[in-house]
Amino acid sequence: MEPIRSFESRTVVLPFTNIDTDQIIPARFLTTTTKEGLGQRAFADWRYEASGAPKPDFILNKPEARGCSILVAGRNFGCGSSREHAPWALLDFGFKAVISTEIADIFRNNSLKNGLLPIVVDEQSHQWLLQNPGASVRIDLEAGTVQLPTGASIKFTVERFARYCLLNGIDELGFLLQKDAAITSYEQAHA
Repeated sequence: MEPIRSFESRTVVLPFTNIDTDQIIPARFLTTTTKEGLGQRAFADWRYEASGAPKPDFILNKPEARGCSILVAGRNFGCGSSREHAPWALLDFGFKAVISTEIADIFRNNSLKNGLLPIVVDEQSHQWLLQNPGASVRIDLEAGTVQLPTGASIKFTVERFARYCLLNGIDELGFLLQKDAAITSYEQAHA
């Protein structure tokens, strides 16, 4: 995982409420245990015709979505079944953060464990983001802020351990591996 400290990006807006994990990554693509290539399948049923041709009017297929690493979504993003493939697909597409007024708990936890930053903001800030697609936004995980181009600064929180892992670009296993010498020392002393 890449460490997340602060970054700036234009936003992509999907204003729909209740975007579930099957819409993020349809179940037929869950046969893989690797993350690579899942970005091509993100929102597949919305992005592609039955023939496989991209739908030119879907936002992720438009040129203005290229290079954007912040997804602004409607309320209750990531609801539905638990699947790590959903944050994997968003990360592989190029997103680093998802902003909404409500993010489903299981999706949020899966995101944090896989390096995708889920950010919950207040309704007024969310409405501004929804109404200004493509806005250049700065996210600072160290400060816990989202900076809007208006100068407004929105505070957000991330659970302490997850924040530590994101800032250091490690997952839970990586955290444990950092403690290998101490674990080995303890085991030898208590053999």
